[in-house]
Amino acid sequence: STVHKYAAVIMVAVFAGHLVYVAVFLVRNWKTFEWFGPYSLMPTWQDARDIAAMCRWFVGRAPRPVFDHWNYTQKVDYWAPFWGIAMLVWTGAMLWFKELNAAYLPGWTFNVATIVHGEEALLAAVYLFTIHFFANHWRPDKFPMDIVMFTGSMPIEEFRREYTVEYKRLAETGELEKYLVDEPAQP
Repeated sequence: STVHKYAAVIMVAVFAGHLVYVAVFLVRNWKTFEWFGPYSLMPTWQDARDIAAMCRWFVGRAPRPVFDHWNYTQKVDYWAPFWGIAMLVWTGAMLWFKELNAAYLPGWTFNVATIVHGEEALLAAVYLFTIHFFANHWRPDKFPMDIVMFTGSMPIEEFRREYTVEYKRLAETGELEKYLVDEPAQP
């Protein structure tokens, strides 16, 4: 129980730190940030079209779709924890501070909180170990993991293949060269 509570505090602190980071970023870039532009994680209608295109590709009805800076799977990976953290924090706090909550809530709410807390944790674990791992780590071209998170760069051929729309935009505007870096050292 104690380890679980420490982990919860760390998880909430990291999440809160991220929210502060995003808030500072948005305040600093308020006038230039495009809320629904290619570098935003906000869902757009293009994501719905990309999902439909991906489904057609899965069944052999269309060519593999091309994506921009963030594709729909990355946006889902980003936004899913907002729901999950909210549910886990709300129900976890109810169960952690039972006496305080019992003064204001009926007893049956603790049963609901226990079920919601466990089911949300199970849902998060199942999602991470299936969808997220498949899309980000178990792909043959990424196995065992995508090292971009460590190096901040990727081979230009991979960038052209994975983020075709962004690659074309940067190449057409002449901005591609300013993002080119030396190849990272091998481990």
